[in-house]
Amino acid sequence: MARAKANLPKLGRDLAKAAEAKGLWYSADPVRADGRTSAFRYYETIGEYAEANRAMLTALKGTPDDLALFKAAWTVDQGRQGSLDPNSGERHPYVSPQAYRQELESKAAANADRAMKAEEADVKGLSGSAAELAKATMQSLTKLRSAAEWMAFTPAGDKVARERAEQRGDKVSARPDSTFTQAHAIAYYEFAGSASAKDKLARLKKKVDESAHALEKAGSKLKDAFMEQSEAEQKKFDKKKADLEKELGF
Repeated sequence: MARAKANLPKLGRDLAKAAEAKGLWYSADPVRADGRTSAFRYYETIGEYAEANRAMLTALKGTPDDLALFKAAWTVDQGRQGSLDPNSGERHPYVSPQAYRQELESKAAANADRAMKAEEADVKGLSGSAAELAKATMQSLTKLRSAAEWMAFTPAGDKVARERAEQRGDKVSARPDSTFTQAHAIAYYEFAGSASAKDKLARLKKKVDESAHALEKAGSKLKDAFMEQSEAEQKKFDKKKADLEKELGF
């Protein structure tokens, strides 16, 4: 039994190398018997965390914009135990080398940068027709949200993406037809989330409410005017009818 246990690391490494040869670098699944276990899982199981990290980073190179995979890489140390402390006899949590974390931050920054650059192409649509504005806003916010998600894994955070969202909101709210396009500016300000964006959002929502109230009031006046006109016309008709009947002797 002891000999078999001692051979486990070698067996795990051999199986991991075989998985690497198949291109099976990472999977969240546990060790399985169908030959589809990933190299990462084998290394993780035998406690060779440095090799497991290498397998994880290799998997990320194949799909650099896979956020779910990236998050798995970011939290890879959860549940890991380090070597036994000879003095206390305790096992401390394993912490991956700083170089591993820095490489992940670099990948996150690169993905955020790509999303921010791609978003720049949507700016033109913010000055276009209502239909173009709606499309551009949706595409722009999708990219800004994506950039912010990646930025959350960098030391600087997602401030840049949210600041740009506020700038886009300012651009939309400055349109001459803002009465009918304010919803798009509101979406930008809600995502921006800064104190100034919240202030602009509050003022814009108040303006929307006032516009809606004014339209409702105008509609009510128009309805009343129509009803008054209809009543007046009905009275004229009734009078003409009565005069005709009188003339005809009815």
